[in-house]
Amino acid sequence: MANKSTDVCSYQRAWTLDNWVRRLLQNPYKIVGEYVKEGQVVMDLGCGPGFFSLAMAKLVGEKGKVISVDIQEEMLQIVKSKSEREGLSSRIILHKAQQEKLGISEMVDFALAFYMVHEVPDKMSFLSEVASRLKPDGRFLIVEPKFHVSKSDFDSTLEVARSMGLEQVSEPKLSLSRAALLKPGSR
Repeated sequence: MANKSTDVCSYQRAWTLDNWVRRLLQNPYKIVGEYVKEGQVVMDLGCGPGFFSLAMAKLVGEKGKVISVDIQEEMLQIVKSKSEREGLSSRIILHKAQQEKLGISEMVDFALAFYMVHEVPDKMSFLSEVASRLKPDGRFLIVEPKFHVSKSDFDSTLEVARSMGLEQVSEPKLSLSRAALLKPGSR
């Protein structure tokens, strides 16, 4: 069940994912600031042009790491250029995932999937892999666009997450979005 390339936001539209309007509507520091702490290892799933990756790199500080994950090499190159310009490249690990597998071996304190889970062809496999990478006290924030993902579809994703051993901690209120903060359940 391969995903059609048209289902993923193309790198050619990367500018729409990182601009001043988006920063006003979806301030990355307000969205992840309470979850990402200095020294942590965090993962930005479907990182695109690095809108959240760069902010998280500043939040984790020099001793922390951000694993920026995308299936498009071009998006990762945009993140690389930006992180070099901002002096953050030593904190950011670029990781090209395969369509059906993340392939991350590192354990993380926090994972973010912002407006991308609806693009994943096999949610069960994806959520299982993310759950397996969370440290016991780790957190996973899923955020989906209300204008694109219905409540029933979002609830269905959360049901799959629960079946993969994740428990919902809270339902953060984010404008134009559906969101859930998850943690590993008792295994």
